[in-house]
Amino acid sequence: MTLADRITFVRIVLAPVFFALFLVPDGHPALAWVHPAVIVALLWVIFLVAEISDGLDGMMARRRNETSDFGRLFDPFADTLMQVTLFLCFVTAGILPAALFLVVVYREFGILFVRNLMLKKGVAMGARMSGKVKTVAYIVACSTALCYSSLVRLGALEILQPVLRVAALATFAASVVIAVVSFFDYVSVYRAKVGE
Repeated sequence: MTLADRITFVRIVLAPVFFALFLVPDGHPALAWVHPAVIVALLWVIFLVAEISDGLDGMMARRRNETSDFGRLFDPFADTLMQVTLFLCFVTAGILPAALFLVVVYREFGILFVRNLMLKKGVAMGARMSGKVKTVAYIVACSTALCYSSLVRLGALEILQPVLRVAALATFAASVVIAVVSFFDYVSVYRAKVGE
């Protein structure tokens, strides 16, 4: 594995750690000694490291001239794993409706299917601009939802919590629309390159 691939691998490791920490209920006997602020801080560190690694791996691959077909597939796989994990956490917290989450899962599996079809034809499809816009939309939605869930966990700024909850739902809805548009963009590239 190249250095860029190792950076990508960080997201695969962090995804289940985030999930486990997010689902820790306040006052759980095993972690009664841990203040909720510590859990919130850890969640934010994991989230930020994951997002930074997403930009860093591609930059390192290009700078070190280590771009590869493996990296073009490994990076979106790690992205999908992290994003689906985050979205699932927010479904369990009642922030993201399950129907929107299901659309995201269908979209991500659909993209993986299209990538595999192209790979079968000898073409490794990297990230498209629409996919990058989708990723930014996901980051905005997840940041907003994490802000809301952090305030709830800390019992802080209760007057702001309903506003953040609505903002999280709105950004999730927008990101799902962008994700669907992005899916059809990838399909159009597949048809143009493969001719099917």
